Amino acid sequence: MSDAFDDRDGWIWMDGALVPWRQATVHVLTHALHYASAVFEGERSYGSRIFQSRAHSARLIRSGELIDMPLPWTLDQIEAAKAALLQANGWSDAYVRAIAWRASGLDMGVSARRNPVRLAIAGWSWAPYYGDARLKGARLDIAKWKRPSPETIPSAAKASGLYMICTMSKHAAEAKGCADAMMFDYRGHVAEATSANIFFVKDGAVHTPLPDCVLAGITRQTVIDLLRAEGVAVHERHIGPHELESFQQCWLTGTAAEVTPVAEIGPWRFEVGALARHVIDRYQALVRA
Repeated sequence: MSDAFDDRDGWIWMDGALVPWRQATVHVLTHALHYASAVFEGERSYGSRIFQSRAHSARLIRSGELIDMPLPWTLDQIEAAKAALLQANGWSDAYVRAIAWRASGLDMGVSARRNPVRLAIAGWSWAPYYGDARLKGARLDIAKWKRPSPETIPSAAKASGLYMICTMSKHAAEAKGCADAMMFDYRGHVAEATSANIFFVKDGAVHTPLPDCVLAGITRQTVIDLLRAEGVAVHERHIGPHELESFQQCWLTGTAAEVTPVAEIGPWRFEVGALARHVIDRYQALVRA
């Protein structure tokens, strides 16, 4: 089997049917390729069960609504499609990617109301997103690009076009030997990593950016709920760059990242401490329960 994502064995669910992997293609004049009219979800299956599957499906539908692209599938239909995909491929632990997009049709300009909306669901095996960072902590660069104001983009949507500056920021970070980059928002507050939310620890309390211009991740909320259930104070608030030197621990959360500790962000250093390791263990236990 080739390592390339377009040349593999297996099945991909497309528009109601399971399609052989190599035949799951779209036309070059697909609207989403030219104008980024697409929304997606990243999910993980543990023991043949997708963690928070319905929450992901609901967010996919909501993301389509937010970019004026209603999806012609119900939540239950999307759930059934994901189950069919896992069964057809014989997967237990897998990363699952659902994506909906404006296809090729009668329109090929900015407007695309006459073009159909399509849906595909694929999956693959994905090791820890940040490699061995779970043991020693990830190194993060500081991105030059900022998360924009919600007056300029639908920041609550998990939309493909919103990730362009994330790709550029991650490429720049990797060129410096870092695993990822931390982004500030348009006001100069700490925002997130390129595809993960961020948490900090100071004197036993946890602080995380208010998600008013970034995606409020499903893993993020899961971790907040875990911590609060154990009596740990969690403060969702604006965090200024001047505060970074006072934090003792840091970690990232996301479906791909799961919970990954951070050892450094630019000039700031953090310990991979007891609370970070506890959150990692509690999250792993929860998703596999």
